[in-house]
Order: sequence, then C-alpha cells, then structure tokens
Amino acid sequence: MEVIKVKNYNEMSKKAAEYIISKVRSSNRIHLGLATGGTPLGLYKYMVLDFHKNKTDYRHVTSFNLDEYVGLSEENPNSYHYYMKENLFSHINILDSNVHLPDGNGVSLQKECVQYDKLIKECGGIDVQVLGIGQNGHIGFNEPGTSFGTKTHVVKLTESTRQANKHFFNHMDEVPTHAITMGIQSIMNSREILLLASGIEKSAAMHKLLHGDLNEQFPASILQLHPNVTVIADLQSLSSQISIQDITT
Repeated sequence: MEVIKVKNYNEMSKKAAEYIISKVRSSNRIHLGLATGGTPLGLYKYMVLDFHKNKTDYRHVTSFNLDEYVGLSEENPNSYHYYMKENLFSHINILDSNVHLPDGNGVSLQKECVQYDKLIKECGGIDVQVLGIGQNGHIGFNEPGTSFGTKTHVVKLTESTRQANKHFFNHMDEVPTHAITMGIQSIMNSREILLLASGIEKSAAMHKLLHGDLNEQFPASILQLHPNVTVIADLQSLSSQISIQDITT
C-alpha cells in the first residue's frame, strides 16, 4: 500500500486527478470505478478543468459507479446518477453507452445486483477503482459486519452513514435507508485501487486502515490484502499517524 501525503483537500483532489488522467491518456481502453459523495468532488472538478484545457479524450473510457440509493429516480437531484452527470459526465466526452450505475429503482433489486457484477465481468473488470472511506470504515456502502466475500448487493444503511449524508437532503427523513453497492469482493477484483481521504473526521478511520487488524467490523481493512492500492490523504486525515515513514509500505 503506497501512501501519498498531501497538505489539504485541494491538493488531494489535484493529485488524484493527475493520477486518473494519466491512466486515461496512457490507455486505448480503460474501465474506471467511480465514487460519489464529498470526497471525489474535487477530483471531478480537476478532471473537467483538464478536459476543457487539454481535451483529454474519454470516448474510450467505461465507467462503473460503486453504488446508488434505493428508491430515488435518476432525475432526483440526490441520486448518484444525477450527481455523476452534474459533476462529471455532462462536462466530458464520455459516451452515454459507456456509463454504468446500479439501478436502485429496478423491479428486482436482487436481479439488478447479479446483472451489475455480470456486466463488469463481461467488460473485462475494473482497471482503477476510486474509493473514499467512511468514518466507520465503510467502502462503497459496505457497512461494518459485511462479509469480505460479498458481491454487489442491497444494504441497509447505518444511522451514522445516513447522518453523514443528510446534508445533501432537506430533511433526515428524506435520506434513503437502503442502497445497492458493489460488494467487497467486487471492489477487491479491481486491478488498482485509489483511496482518497481528507479531513480530521477521517483520521481515526485512516489510523485503523493503516495500522489496524483485518476485521469485517472495519470493511476498509480488506484493502490491506490488495496488491495495488494507492492512498492519497491530507494532513488532517493522517493526524493520528506517528510519521509518514510508518505508513508507507
């Protein structure tokens, strides 16, 4: 696990964009696993700025998002379909046919989960998966206690995760209680993982990730077993660490 230490959120976002853009430019065909929430917003901002300035081509890129809320339409401003269009897809030249997110309004959610994993496999798998980390160690919406062997599935969101996302909604009772998420095994099948962390509120989780034991009660700990993980984290999120030498391996 390589840890890249940066000063702040903006530097984290810029460094992450440089990482992803380099991968896109150096490949004739690439599959990106994308994330939502507050953490990757800066990453997408810099990708859009680069597209307008340098015309980086995304027509050969296929994307798969980590998750989507259950019960929100694609047009709902709080859905992750809407988030991705507003913050990235509508500003670059990625093909609509190459963009994939779970359907949280499907007739059969279980069937949707199976089909999503099948689609990823048929496309050849994910080359680079972008992740954030929850304060309770969740990755995607895989909450504490999720089996490391899970594939894409429907999950009941914990109260802490709903609280963390409530600022996107008008009222707490509007925050969905369930989501479809790539499973931990689905995430681990990615050839590379890029994990982003920023803010003092993530420092305890980052300390557990980098120094704690492998434990299903802390889902992100599985990343210790992945052969190709790059972490870009700012000073606040690493504030529980003794020194950068201790966490770079």
